[in-house]
Amino acid sequence: MARELHHMGGSERQMTEIALALDRSRFEPHVGTFRPKGLRGDQLIAAGVPVVQFPVYSFRSWAAIAGVRQMARYVSRHGIRLVHSFDAPLTAYAMPVAKYFTSAKAVSSQRGHRGLTPEYRRLLRWTDRIVDGVVVNCQYLKRYLIEEEKVPEPLIHVCCNGIDLEQFRPATAPRPAALIEDHFVIGVVCALRPEKNLTTLIEAFARVRSRRERMTLAVVGSGPVLDELQTRAKQLGVFADCVWEPATSDVAQWLCAFDVFVLPSVSEAFSNSLMEAMACGCACVASDVGGNPELVTHGERGLLFSPGDSGALAQALELLIADDALRRRLAGAAEKFIRGGYSREASARRMGEIYETLLAAGTGT
Repeated sequence: MARELHHMGGSERQMTEIALALDRSRFEPHVGTFRPKGLRGDQLIAAGVPVVQFPVYSFRSWAAIAGVRQMARYVSRHGIRLVHSFDAPLTAYAMPVAKYFTSAKAVSSQRGHRGLTPEYRRLLRWTDRIVDGVVVNCQYLKRYLIEEEKVPEPLIHVCCNGIDLEQFRPATAPRPAALIEDHFVIGVVCALRPEKNLTTLIEAFARVRSRRERMTLAVVGSGPVLDELQTRAKQLGVFADCVWEPATSDVAQWLCAFDVFVLPSVSEAFSNSLMEAMACGCACVASDVGGNPELVTHGERGLLFSPGDSGALAQALELLIADDALRRRLAGAAEKFIRGGYSREASARRMGEIYETLLAAGTGT
């Protein structure tokens, strides 16, 4: 379950990937949501996965009360044995419904820091005490839940994200029209939100812009900090060397056009964008936060730098700009690593194992 199915966000995406790739001989997935219209909803319906809407737009409404009854009836009518929420709003809403109004197992997800209001955080901490399991997508978040949120370790299950490796792979297709063919391209694909800390990337790019002729910074994504980023690029005199592309479904084409991919977040869990860039054969530079070091081993599968340190990022970029062999070696190792165990099929198999473990608990099997 996820709040909405029109966003390109990681939670909606991973829920969709799991639903599409689960073994149909063992599981029959249904997807519940508040807002079903959109890209993910279209994908699920096209694949024959039932999508049901619970029209709740505010927890402080009569619709929220009616939705409890609707959800409980749906679970009962379809014989659903496990309800899994993939984002915070559905964890807060659906987990109590599953626990107290159905016989299904209640399973929540934690896919990032709980940077929420105190009231919301207290609510999620309460769900930690009533659910049958909590799924996280990296070891970093497992430690975070144990140490910061005091969740009992046996309750936590790790299922790393998986991506479509047929879609994300190195390719030699023409670059997007916005990019010049012979330019050296440093790029990022992400939502343009404050925690992505893209100002650090722009400042680092300004430091290295003179190191090589015909160099471009490509920022692919949409979000609330776009104007701020463009203003900073103008202040640093590199706006003309930047390409600004709104969020797109042609992510693989853009990644294959990058010589270097940068993820400068100050907060991150297990980044789909970073995994996709690695799978597409990019040399990657990432901030040393969250789950990034689980994907990028410094000097082996990419380079890491201290978050917020534009000077350190610039030094990493200078290495990759100057050394083609290093760039190819890191990119090759990164691609091999992702292809070795991070497909959506591998993620769905692991999730299936978690589901079967939870369903067997307390049944005597």
